[in-house]
Amino acid sequence: MILERFRLDGKVVVVTGASSGLGVAFARGFAEAGADVVIGARRVERLADTRRLVEETGRRCLAVSTDVAVPEDCQALVDAAMGEFGQVDVLINNAGVGTAVPALKESPEEFRRVVDVNLHGSYWMAQACARVMRPGSSIVNIGSILGETTAELPQAAYSASKAAIIGLTRDLAQQWTSRRGIRVNCLEPGFFASEMTDEYPDGYLDRMLTRRVPMGRPGDPAELVSAAVFLASTAGSYITGATLPVDGGILIT
Repeated sequence: MILERFRLDGKVVVVTGASSGLGVAFARGFAEAGADVVIGARRVERLADTRRLVEETGRRCLAVSTDVAVPEDCQALVDAAMGEFGQVDVLINNAGVGTAVPALKESPEEFRRVVDVNLHGSYWMAQACARVMRPGSSIVNIGSILGETTAELPQAAYSASKAAIIGLTRDLAQQWTSRRGIRVNCLEPGFFASEMTDEYPDGYLDRMLTRRVPMGRPGDPAELVSAAVFLASTAGSYITGATLPVDGGILIT
């Protein structure tokens, strides 16, 4: 049955940035697809709510305090997953931060923090997971359409880090797919509700939806989760090194 290829029964999925927004949706969605889930975030107190949502599906969940900008935290998250479940099959590299600071005002510390979390953190997590992943495993990096376009906000650090995720995805796929059997792909979300969109200036999102999004609406988290399940499961087993926009058409405008 074709639908069985989207199932993740018996798999263990690691989701970073799982304390809010899309991270919560990824954790719950992969549990609904049959996986046990390991969740990490800096705000460990908020992981309790995500864990409850996962366990409501009947799947197991392990929550680990994690700052992906710290390589030792990334390794500790994977070590905890292996200790609890004995395997890691999928990584959803979701943790990320953003700023909207004009380029002439952005401090070195602000720029470095964004790159440290979005780019370096994705690399440290992929590295730690790949060390223990078996052939047939999958890494899905969460990029952004701002890695390929702009959206009228000053987001140099964020855009640069997300553009780098595309290159990181290609190179890790080239290194690991043939040698280790690990597929590596990237999702590029458009406008989805998150803590970042909560900080948008008044009227900005409505203006962007009208001018830049052919579908005329923000994405539903389930639409992004569905794409991630596709890439992570055997439904996407012949796809590696790819970048898939889930953006309502922004990149064609």
